[in-house]
Amino acid sequence: MRVKVFTILPEIFPGFLGVSLTGKALAEGKWSLDVVNIRDYAFDKYGSVDDTPSGGGAGMVMRADVLGEALAQNYKSGKIINMSPRGKPFTQHTAHQLAQEKELNIICSRFEGIDERVLEEYGAEDISIGDYILTGGEQAAMIMLDAIIRLLPDVLGNAESVQDESFEGGLLEYPQYTRPQEWRGRQIPEVLISGHHQKIKDWRKTQSEIITEQRRPDLWKKYLALK
Repeated sequence: MRVKVFTILPEIFPGFLGVSLTGKALAEGKWSLDVVNIRDYAFDKYGSVDDTPSGGGAGMVMRADVLGEALAQNYKSGKIINMSPRGKPFTQHTAHQLAQEKELNIICSRFEGIDERVLEEYGAEDISIGDYILTGGEQAAMIMLDAIIRLLPDVLGNAESVQDESFEGGLLEYPQYTRPQEWRGRQIPEVLISGHHQKIKDWRKTQSEIITEQRRPDLWKKYLALK
């Protein structure tokens, strides 16, 4: 996968994407990262990329001509995503879909947002990582990319690690345990050390259902509808 990020803070990248599994995958060429500094396409010596909103209001808006020029000179092909709190929610399902893309182009919004005309011109898709506001789209882009990259072939050593995670089957993940068998008077559930694979599978399924129903009634409702 080839990833191109458009930002006014290029020094942020690759950030935590450059370490651990995503960093190893980057070094091994399983994905690539190209960072475009939007300020390089400003029309003044100050690198100005924003202006006051038309119609009035607080804050500043990223200019269509500056961002448009950055896109015109660097966008080649592939999906364009704009990180925005007004976008559709990013989910594990979305991560799987985006992991199939050969190229991803990500615009990191700043200020009050981006002039709508450039988003319309390039058919950018707004995506949000949650119902809250960050200082910029860079953090959101890295979180989204982390979720996507770990789904790429051979990034995770064990494919079952993905299959058993929260959200993969519509449920939250079951509780996990490891040695020692007893810790501060608390025991590992007997079934997990029984060696009976079907009983372990059934126990984990039941625990996932209980946790999902208690903690995420929205997911539980969807899960029941699919059964």
